[in-house]
Amino acid sequence: MTKLWKSLLASPVVLSMMLVMNAIPVAGETPGNGNINEAENHPKDKTMAQVTSVSQLSDVQPTDWAFQALQSLVERYGCIAGYPNGTYRGNRALTRYEFAAGLNACLDRVNELIATATAELVTKQDLATLQKLQEEFAAELATLRGRVDALEAKAAELEANQFSTTTKLQGEVVAAITDVFGGNTVNDVDVKDNNTTFGARVRVEFVTSFTGDDTLFTRLQANNIVNPELGTPEGSLSFAGEDGNTDILLDALWYKFPLTKSTEVIAIANAGAADDLTETINIFDGDGSLGALSDFGTRNAIYYQVEGAGLGITQQFGDAVSVSLGYLGSSPNDPSLGNGVFNGPYGALAQLTIKPSDRINFGFTYINAYNQELGAGSTRANPISFFNSNFDFDLDGESDELNVPFSSNSYGFQASIGLSEKFVLGGWVGYTNARNLSTQGGRIDRGDLDIWTWAVTLGFPDLGKKGNLAGIIFGMEPKVTGSSINDISRDRDTSYHIEAFYQYQVSENIAITPGVIWLTAPDHNSNNDDVVIGAIRTTLSF
Repeated sequence: MTKLWKSLLASPVVLSMMLVMNAIPVAGETPGNGNINEAENHPKDKTMAQVTSVSQLSDVQPTDWAFQALQSLVERYGCIAGYPNGTYRGNRALTRYEFAAGLNACLDRVNELIATATAELVTKQDLATLQKLQEEFAAELATLRGRVDALEAKAAELEANQFSTTTKLQGEVVAAITDVFGGNTVNDVDVKDNNTTFGARVRVEFVTSFTGDDTLFTRLQANNIVNPELGTPEGSLSFAGEDGNTDILLDALWYKFPLTKSTEVIAIANAGAADDLTETINIFDGDGSLGALSDFGTRNAIYYQVEGAGLGITQQFGDAVSVSLGYLGSSPNDPSLGNGVFNGPYGALAQLTIKPSDRINFGFTYINAYNQELGAGSTRANPISFFNSNFDFDLDGESDELNVPFSSNSYGFQASIGLSEKFVLGGWVGYTNARNLSTQGGRIDRGDLDIWTWAVTLGFPDLGKKGNLAGIIFGMEPKVTGSSINDISRDRDTSYHIEAFYQYQVSENIAITPGVIWLTAPDHNSNNDDVVIGAIRTTLSF
């Protein structure tokens, strides 16, 4: 812009010199300016944008000499673009400031031709016309110059004070009120003793790109939201933390970049999850911020076996098919025995994702894991925790946890089908075979567990207002349907998870989500009372 205005200031001198050097009378008499009105007292608090078509404008009439002169210049030099064929179709009046903007563009174009030694392309008559127009609209051109200079100053100030040229700062606050209704005891835990709680999860995120195609993601988090005491892993909240303290932790750190046009690689240094490696095929997966209120409703429970640090790669095969592979270890930085990248707990994922259309998605998933649990379902469906909480052995005069090692193979199928723009049918099924790898010195038996889970989801996007989302989730959290381990029997009954929520988008940055979670026969045990969890989640993003 600075060059433009410098050339603008210089153009009267340049045009005059060109006319003098030619010293030949201009063919034809320069039309008068009788129809050109005096400069308007244009309010300075109203800005004018560069226009691309005189057909939008008013004040200088199409019959005026100035209008026709500018139209002729535009057609010859292509000063104003805006139509596919580059033509100028002025047939309406325009204000003097709009006219000045168009004139400015033509002045710049002519000066460009002169500066590039192609002045012979500019006729003497055009030079004379431009000089006359410049004199008649000197006030408007000066005003525009002042406004451009002011914009340049503001832009320079913004550049000098911006957070970073490569990093975007963003944040999020999730505040939740929760309580438990109904039921007395679940596995000898007094559910009725739960009180109404209020907590918050705060995240600050730094999104950096070095090339424009890559992403370095860093997230700091503090979370004091805790799950209610239910006596079972069922009904765990998607936005809850682990210990309820407000320590600020490095919650996520990963770097994603394209290896080729169809191959993407992600390196995860901390707190990675399955949704960092692949799509979970569920419109309710909002990572606790949006969508489902529970872990179970967020994604197929088999995905929770994949967490930690590691690598992932996704290969696209056209627009409809992709394959994702990933490996995450939960204690890669620990050099002690039974830990590290390859000797500690891990989850390895492979998924084939098929998208026949924008509304239809399918995912076929395989996960091999070591010492990783589903984190949802019955206590028996999480055998490591089950052994640690139910079997205490006296070793060396102290009470120690068993820490029975388990390996597992999980298979999942996820689907999401948009039957219309406002109704999405989805769901999943998952099967896990978990095998204990040690008898702990003869204290327990070897064997296998068969664990099943499934869900059907109904989603109603934009219900009541654009951006809203209503959801219903009905399914069975992970259940042990068969066991060859004497110390772990199968779950004798069936518990159903029924969840409903309504996410109301107050504004672009604020969403309020009330909802309920109803657990029938919690922990897959009909002797336990039904439990209802109520929650109101507010999400603020900035």
